[in-house]
Amino acid sequence: MAGREQTVQVQGHRLRLTNLDKVLYPSTGTTKGEVIDYYSRIAPAILPALAGRPVTRKRWPDGVGDAEHPGMSFFTKDLERGAPEWLARMPIEHSSGTKTYPLIDSQAALVWLGQVASLELHVPQWRFSGDGTPANPDRLVLDLDPGPEVGLAECAEVARLVRDILLGMSLEAVPVTSGSKGIHLYAPLPGTLTSGGASNLARELARALETDHPDLVVSSMSKAARPGKVFLDWSQNNGKKTTISPYSLRGREHPTVAAPRTWEELAEPDLRQLLFTEVLERAAADIARFLGQTGPTPDAGSAPLDRYREKRDAARTPEPVPERGAPPEARADEAAPRFVVQEHHASRLHFDLRLERDGVLVSWAVPRGIPETPDRNNLAVMTEDHPLEYLTFHGTIPKGQYGAGTMTVWDTGTYETEKWRADEIIVRTHGTPGGAMDDARFALIRTEGDGEKSQWLLHRMKDAAPGTTPAPPTVRRSRETPDHHGSLAPMLATPATPGLAAGAITRWGGEPWVEMKWDGIRAVGSWDGTALTLRARSGNDLTATYPDLQDAALGTAPCVVDGEIVALDERGRPSFPLLQKRMNLAKPTEITREVGRTPVRYYLFDLLEIDGQDATALPLADRRALLERLADGAADRIAVPPVFDDLDATLAAAREADLEGVVVKNPASRYRPGERSPDWVKIKLTRTQDVVIGGIRPGQGGRSGTIGSLLVGIPGPDGLHYAGRVGTGFTDASLTVLGRLLAPLGTDEMPFVGVPAADARDAIWVRPELVGEVEFAEFTPGGILRHARWRGLRPDRSPDDVVLEDTP
Repeated sequence: MAGREQTVQVQGHRLRLTNLDKVLYPSTGTTKGEVIDYYSRIAPAILPALAGRPVTRKRWPDGVGDAEHPGMSFFTKDLERGAPEWLARMPIEHSSGTKTYPLIDSQAALVWLGQVASLELHVPQWRFSGDGTPANPDRLVLDLDPGPEVGLAECAEVARLVRDILLGMSLEAVPVTSGSKGIHLYAPLPGTLTSGGASNLARELARALETDHPDLVVSSMSKAARPGKVFLDWSQNNGKKTTISPYSLRGREHPTVAAPRTWEELAEPDLRQLLFTEVLERAAADIARFLGQTGPTPDAGSAPLDRYREKRDAARTPEPVPERGAPPEARADEAAPRFVVQEHHASRLHFDLRLERDGVLVSWAVPRGIPETPDRNNLAVMTEDHPLEYLTFHGTIPKGQYGAGTMTVWDTGTYETEKWRADEIIVRTHGTPGGAMDDARFALIRTEGDGEKSQWLLHRMKDAAPGTTPAPPTVRRSRETPDHHGSLAPMLATPATPGLAAGAITRWGGEPWVEMKWDGIRAVGSWDGTALTLRARSGNDLTATYPDLQDAALGTAPCVVDGEIVALDERGRPSFPLLQKRMNLAKPTEITREVGRTPVRYYLFDLLEIDGQDATALPLADRRALLERLADGAADRIAVPPVFDDLDATLAAAREADLEGVVVKNPASRYRPGERSPDWVKIKLTRTQDVVIGGIRPGQGGRSGTIGSLLVGIPGPDGLHYAGRVGTGFTDASLTVLGRLLAPLGTDEMPFVGVPAADARDAIWVRPELVGEVEFAEFTPGGILRHARWRGLRPDRSPDDVVLEDTP
């Protein structure tokens, strides 16, 4: 495909291909023509993975750029104008209106995608059904994303742990190196679970692994919890979410691909992401073809143990494997049915519950084991029926075989059936005397799906006389993830007017305690006697960004202090726009250069700990006295600003100096980490508001090719509430930084609640991870910011920190 333009015939369709020598990957010189050639040649492998699924495209019309200057990308759901008439398509209703998605079912369709620079192809885990509605998912996906300080090797270790659990649920995983940082694991589903059911299954699996391997696995969405661990993202099974398709290119610096791999490859020490040229070679050799289709499902005439036999090779496993056609074992009517609980010692221990019924063992995999008390309910996933010989099976299933690992009998005995319905089973077990299953009652309640792979709750019931109706089990929420700020979370002030602040002072009694509100970055500092470690409200480490504060000289005893990092303008006033020049730097050379240009100060106003002793329970007045003694010999850049006792006079002085406002504090108050306390109230003289960035509108005219405006929101009880557009206040430097930080956050999912269709029409959505600050005139009755002007990014804050700051 040489030259700048060609008209080609592909499967009977004429396609005009332009700019074929345009470089889309500068680091390797990979051209648009090579991208089109890749998708044309990979068609036999990728089309089965795309078939029947709506395809969301991520486009890089001007190329991916490089690490310093990433290219602008666009997530596209709606079919582009000018798309070929012959291209298959299906509509999906969204909150912002109906969108028409392409169905990529041919080599010609893939060539067209390459022509419009659709590098990444994202699809959900479901396909369209015959009536045009989304069917149940036909596969489960788990995204293994390495946090800071870990890589593919740790992802591969977690992948093997996940594989063992899935095998215990009769699900066989297929690994795919994502082309980005981590690994995706796919497992075929029979179509009996809804997307919600698949998400629940994945979430329970992730939580179980996190419980067993807390030093390696994290299932929380909080980024602060991920350093040194692999984030096991289960959320992509949501029916509204998409995942990069196997064999799709990635819009990274190099042309890598989401590449199916073998489990043997995952064990290699030099495991890495694969380039598109390598994937083409593998596809030609039929290496690691992606098998994401649902396996054969027994028809109505299948024998009860056919699925069990399909999964096992009698010559290679010590498990009992009845001959095909052998009838289930018959038992006398008066014989009590038997049960067995087996524990499977693979990379992760899990349990299997099996109940004898109709000549087979009806079986469930229980990842977290048999509940020990009625207060706990454990997920149970129905697996294939097992032969009765499995009641006594114990031994080691060889590596490479289905269910590889050591199986032992945990408990066995007989049971009485109190209820056996398709959706609810109640039994009383008689296991080992004195054991966990001795004279115990259990309920199995189906929550999702039907037959194999269906999900159930296993509940230990409070003892009651047989025949009575048990109370339904209560599903307990898992323990909430601790505050990611930990013990360093700063105390926060409550917004107030001057009148409300005066009322608070009256309630407190005594003299008021008024401080200036500094327009900077809140930072908690930990001094070890020689160096200062700084952390923002978000928990992010700010130490490297402000090396000029390291010689704080707060004495020889370690301490923890609270304060504000500020940059002063030529008049000696704190300037947030000036501080922006320091806040978003990451490269040491840039930081060193800007230290001399934009010096900062660290204004201290509280003390949390001194010489290993917690100071938070002391009154503020006592903490302040200790803080002032610590700061007596501190470096010039460290200061403890004065406190005033006249609210009106201090407000007037702040207004005259054009400062942000004041903070009024109760001098008798204790320090409450992480709390927004009524003992501290803030009065703002300028109306500013933290906002979460959730979208971009492309620039026009002089801003063509960059950001025209930001779409922002404020978290509320039912999601991220849309708060309007911000299109002024940007400098060229701030637009460059925003473009660099937002480029990798593109998503096809609208993050807002209540965004008008007019604002959503040409928006490019981004994951709501960045926080900024705006100045504004007022809120409209609908909660939209009027005359909002950009002040700058707030890397010191996370979206969870953002609250409605407008004063009453």
